[in-house]
Amino acid sequence: MPITIVNSIASWFLKKRIHQIELFLKYPNEVQHELLMNLIKTAKDTEIGKLYDFNSINNYEDFSERVPVISYEDFHEHIERSRMGEANIFWPGTIKWFAKSSGTTNAQSKFIPVSEASLEDCHYAASKDLLCIYLNNNEDSQLFTGKSLRLGGSKELYKENGSAFGDLSAILIDNMPFWAEFSSTPSNKVSLMSNWEVKMEAIVKETIEENVTSLAGVPSWMLVLLNNVLEYTGKADVTEIWPNLEVYFHGGVNFAPYKSQYETIIKKGGFRYYEIYNASEGFFAIQDQNNSDELLLMLDYGIFYEFIPMDEYGTHKERIIPLSQVILDVNYAVIITTNAGLWRYKIGDTVRFTSARPYRIKITGRTKHHINVFGEELIIENAEMALAKTCNQTNAEIVEFTAAPVFMKGKEKGAHEWLIEFKTPPKNLEEFQQILDEELQNLNSDYKAKRHNNMTLNCLKIHIAKQDLFHQWLKKQDKLGGQHKVPRLSNSRTYLDDLLSMQSTKQYQVDKN
Repeated sequence: MPITIVNSIASWFLKKRIHQIELFLKYPNEVQHELLMNLIKTAKDTEIGKLYDFNSINNYEDFSERVPVISYEDFHEHIERSRMGEANIFWPGTIKWFAKSSGTTNAQSKFIPVSEASLEDCHYAASKDLLCIYLNNNEDSQLFTGKSLRLGGSKELYKENGSAFGDLSAILIDNMPFWAEFSSTPSNKVSLMSNWEVKMEAIVKETIEENVTSLAGVPSWMLVLLNNVLEYTGKADVTEIWPNLEVYFHGGVNFAPYKSQYETIIKKGGFRYYEIYNASEGFFAIQDQNNSDELLLMLDYGIFYEFIPMDEYGTHKERIIPLSQVILDVNYAVIITTNAGLWRYKIGDTVRFTSARPYRIKITGRTKHHINVFGEELIIENAEMALAKTCNQTNAEIVEFTAAPVFMKGKEKGAHEWLIEFKTPPKNLEEFQQILDEELQNLNSDYKAKRHNNMTLNCLKIHIAKQDLFHQWLKKQDKLGGQHKVPRLSNSRTYLDDLLSMQSTKQYQVDKN
């Protein structure tokens, strides 16, 4: 069958889904309530269902009053029992797969249950919807005349007691439907290689001869791959290698600090960037408009959403609200109930709503990844946006960064200390430092108040990281590739001090070589 016909058939099939999407766009709260009732009905005979008497829950009010909000630590014992083969604990049947998290919330590894329902009705459904929305927005797309270059995790699946665990990407690849494998590169064998450096070389060699029409992966790691491709081929532009490349589907970290670097190596006019919001716990949102930085919250993937205003998070005033009660431009912690058996589970992410008709969001950071030692409430969104603006003004480019507080000592005031690895460093670091501080003040009134006349905070301080320092630090933690990332903001100095210590000792040089 000619490849153009395959492209047309695939496009037609995927775009049929648009009508279902339009249903939850029109009736979002009704769709969410019906979904919640279905989840409760499905799990009524599980251990959790009996504990909270799901049989007698008739509405959201009953659910919210009876079922507690939990963190991973609260649920850990149930998950461990499920991993050992016990059935019907928090979801009907036996859970076969567990996504091992990158552990950015704390040092302990997390094992997130991935049921057959969540695999099919959430993760794979979202992958098809992403293509559906993209094709609906771009009638001239030739996406299926070539392949998608996917860059997932670097761990194979490990099996024990009848269940398997590993990176979510490894679980998805292992269960991938034939149509997805047919249209993807590299091969499953290469994708599941454990050694990141060996895998990177194998991907380069296997994909440069393919007709790649799209890219999919985390911006920081994809940039490493593309630069390796350019170095291997001696080309200056990625589209010299893949002339039919038309879109990059990205997620995992904010794209803004990396965009200028992508534009340097992908110079094709009309090239598109599409953001997604997915995690081990589920696939949550998709960019549904060209040239947008807003994400459409997907409401029919078997995930029921609730939210906690971040100014109340962890306080005696804490309120948990459903989707119907959210307010625009408020920072919320996300709570989910899912078709993998996570009940009112804190995922640790924060978002703010930019639209309620339809519900669109921006990812603002993590509940534990911010700096609020002095009441400045600096969140990742502020940091990344200020950094992007500063780089634009100074013609600098960054690879990675992290920041932490400098605690007050005696009469000495506090400050924020940054460690930044530059691809293109600023000509004047002092100027870069000053502009970044001013941009943070422009974006965050609490930070500005603490900086006023150096009342509480002195001007931030920047260290320039040695080349590949963050890469070597991740390697040291056994967290190269996939969804793994450096914690960008922290209330403690643990990450920063570890990196600075590594930079100033022979350990960095030994690891680097």
